[in-house]
Amino acid sequence: MARLVDNPELAFRLARAIVSDIALYNQDKVREGIMKDTIFDLLSEEIEEGREHFRSRIVPDMENSDHLFDRALVDVMIKQAGKIESPIW
Repeated sequence: MARLVDNPELAFRLARAIVSDIALYNQDKVREGIMKDTIFDLLSEEIEEGREHFRSRIVPDMENSDHLFDRALVDVMIKQAGKIESPIW
């Protein structure tokens, strides 16, 4: 069994890797979601699955773990989609 991550910096890296996978395997949904400002609705299942996977890999009492995952969503999925035409920017 793998050791749980207990370092916030490593946890953030893990979150970024998980979100990168979500974005990679759902490129069409990311594009459509950015264009229509519905990304969180379109990817709600994938994001929740990724969040649960993240939680399963970190120590249960890590402070701000949800914030780390949400920050990874913005850093990886939203910022990287900045070139897509959208009413949100």
